Amino acid sequence: MSRLAKHLGLPSLPRSLSLLRRYRLLEFPYRAPLSPQGIELSPECHNFGPNYDTAWARRYPARLTRAALIDGPMRLAVFGLAAPARQGLDRLASLQSPAIFAANHHSHLDTPLLLTSIPEPWRHQLVVGAAADYFFGTRITSVLSALAIGAIPIERNRVSRRSADQAVELVDRGWSLLLFPEGGRSPDGWGQPFRGGAAYLGQKSKRPVVPIHIEGTGRILRKGKALPRPSTTSVTFGHPIWPRPDENTIRLAARIEATVAALADETATDWYQAARRANAGTTPQLSGPESAAWRRTWALGDRRRIRANRHRWPRT
Repeated sequence: MSRLAKHLGLPSLPRSLSLLRRYRLLEFPYRAPLSPQGIELSPECHNFGPNYDTAWARRYPARLTRAALIDGPMRLAVFGLAAPARQGLDRLASLQSPAIFAANHHSHLDTPLLLTSIPEPWRHQLVVGAAADYFFGTRITSVLSALAIGAIPIERNRVSRRSADQAVELVDRGWSLLLFPEGGRSPDGWGQPFRGGAAYLGQKSKRPVVPIHIEGTGRILRKGKALPRPSTTSVTFGHPIWPRPDENTIRLAARIEATVAALADETATDWYQAARRANAGTTPQLSGPESAAWRRTWALGDRRRIRANRHRWPRT
């Protein structure tokens, strides 16, 4: 065998075995070891995604860093890009911390806008429910999300027991929670149906849900765009919504969505007209008309024109 190997120009058998052993020694630290046939391995568990532990981001050094980011560069960036007008802060006068803040969602700018708009004592004792598959997809994005915005991983496709228990535990410890019940950014400028996450956490923690309507961030940085375009925005806070004893999650979620729709109507027109429509049950839905895409875009343009003209004096 050794003569044949020598004739073919191949290393001898002992030498080949030696090279194979060396290769396997070099391979093992960098690759998973081989498993025997017929043995089913347990799924690999990552320490990011929904399993990422964010406890370190709520300790004093991280909180101090986050406060400096929010009150410094983030506030300046939001002011320069969005020039926000904040309304309804007086509706939070009787609110005791903690609370669950629930807002509509159009842009990645929504989170910085709310982090700089929600007043004290909630602003610096606030965690953000962020999509585990997006903000916690890698170790780097997990660290940045937890540090910069105080994010905790939330599975948006379902209400997982792990995410819900963590959120309720934080609320019980005095932390407020910011959620986007739509589960993702608007694809066309109109709202999406609210999911039950905020309602479920409100019921389980027995804390109020504060409805918030955001307008204008879709014009600045809508879904699918990489570069922002400065514009104006508004943030309207509603009265806190307390869960009722005889109310299930579906009804509470519908009440939260209806209140945010009324705030959107108030932003587009004025408080009196919005209140009349809310009492009559004729508030325009956040999701817009059920029609073709061009008709929805046209109707959205009509809404924007109403907002642009609402502060003008009537013609004489």
